[in-house]
Amino acid sequence: MLPEYRIYLGADHRGFKKKEELFPMLNECHENVTVEDMGAESYVEDDDFNDPAIAVAQAVAENEHSIGVLLCGSAHGVCMQANRIKGARAINATTIDSARLGREHDHANILCLAADELDVDTMEQLIKAFCHARPSTEKRYSRRVARLDQNPAEFEGGFRVKTATSKDDADEDEEE
Repeated sequence: MLPEYRIYLGADHRGFKKKEELFPMLNECHENVTVEDMGAESYVEDDDFNDPAIAVAQAVAENEHSIGVLLCGSAHGVCMQANRIKGARAINATTIDSARLGREHDHANILCLAADELDVDTMEQLIKAFCHARPSTEKRYSRRVARLDQNPAEFEGGFRVKTATSKDDADEDEEE
């Protein structure tokens, strides 16, 4: 039996119509699932993706037995905004495998979908693949996920990237 969990659903104006179509399907997908609509509450042509992305990401970060689903035109904006919230791990998936692997290998807890590119049936399949996947307990995946919240100055191992400077930048440094 699956544990009880929540799906937090949110969209901007470009994803609003598809969010409204997905809500009843997701709400009836399993008896142990509760779906919560985090907005937008109504279609507003010039709303921003930031608000629903922040609401979903904060809710998911506060509830370990939850996932988020965000929709905007390209899925890029909601994904970038959601990933600014500590504890939120959002991915943009367009295939069943990318949705499943994002959950299993990267421990993603928010699925971002491109409303301009995907139909509702495809979105439903991606969400189901994401929901049914479980984060891998393999050490290498857990280690990678732990590094997501780590301060880069504290990284052990990995690559160090030295940024190149132009000759003009070097000359300015010498003059100081």
